[in-house]
Amino acid sequence: MKFETAVERMKNTPGLGRDVVLLVSLLVAGVVVMTYIFGQYKVIKPWDDTYKFAAEFDEAPAIQLASRQEVRIAGVTVGRVTDAAPTNGGNARLTFTLDEGHEVYRNAKLVLRSKTPLNVMYVMLDPGDPSAGKLSDGGVIPVSQTQRVVQPYELLDELDDRARAALTDLVTQADVALASAPTDLAPGLKATDKAAVNFTGVVEALQTRRANLSHLVTSVAQIATAAGEDDKRLDELVIALQDTLAVVSARDAELSTSLARLPGVTSTLRNAMSDAKKLTDELSPVLRKLHDSAEELPGTIKDLSKTVSNARDLVAKAGPVVREARPVVADLRPLTRNLNSALADLSPVVANLPQATQRLVPWLDDLGGFVYNTSSSFSLGDVNGGLGRANVVVKVTDPTGGGLS
Repeated sequence: MKFETAVERMKNTPGLGRDVVLLVSLLVAGVVVMTYIFGQYKVIKPWDDTYKFAAEFDEAPAIQLASRQEVRIAGVTVGRVTDAAPTNGGNARLTFTLDEGHEVYRNAKLVLRSKTPLNVMYVMLDPGDPSAGKLSDGGVIPVSQTQRVVQPYELLDELDDRARAALTDLVTQADVALASAPTDLAPGLKATDKAAVNFTGVVEALQTRRANLSHLVTSVAQIATAAGEDDKRLDELVIALQDTLAVVSARDAELSTSLARLPGVTSTLRNAMSDAKKLTDELSPVLRKLHDSAEELPGTIKDLSKTVSNARDLVAKAGPVVREARPVVADLRPLTRNLNSALADLSPVVANLPQATQRLVPWLDDLGGFVYNTSSSFSLGDVNGGLGRANVVVKVTDPTGGGLS
């Protein structure tokens, strides 16, 4: 009855129905908007199946629980920061609530990072390796496995007074320099654009080089793949190399001794090469003459062939003579034995022949003229008969050389 009365009153009261409809529409719109906003905030409902754990940081700057800052794995949001509190050791302990289906292990690592320069923070989570064991619900990751972003004021705190003053001057000078940027910066940008156009050829050359390098790397990869398929030959090569290195290691002392002697060997080799060069210089003319002679050698051999042919005929004809001469030679053998003893007696006389020859040679021209001029006088005969006989006696032991009789 009350509802019917309220409807009747709205009908009878001018404008009341319109106001009621507007109020109900606003309430519905508010509920829809609130539902959407809470949906975007991903409110964790009490009945949701979630996983909670905590981690300690040396500091937790810009952490605001009202912002419900994100927890990400590989860039994907998987949970929220739901609590933050200081520890007795002076660290900051953050509590995280992850969505269903995500697990964290004891060797997990966390990094507190900023999404914007205004320090809108989030936590990057590396869940770790299952071999380390699962972190129990409510477990705590120690500070040794966490990192955080360094704040700008921490960098400034590390500067001394002089560095801060210099930084202040730098900012002031930059402000003055940028005051005329609208008028001075445009020509510089145009010049930069022109330089970029000029660098087009360089960039194209670099791209070509990059393509060549890519082709080279691909070729090397194919070669390595082809070599890697022949495991047996590679194993044999590695074993042979290992054996060689083992032998070299065992002969280390001998190798050191050989290397110590190497400078002397090098010097000796250098001297030998110098001598060989001198010999080569001396042999070169001989080899050139030998080369010239080699060109005439075929004709000489041809003539020698003819001589050999003639000698063959001579030998063939001399065969009977040699056979007939054998008895004569046999008869001469006793005489040869007596001749050997006679030669021994002739040795003193032969020793004086060089001196006699030396004395006789200056008289040969005069003797020749004398014989020529007196040949008719000492001839055995002429047109009128015999005249006389002359004897020339040469005495080897006479200092005057002899005389006429």
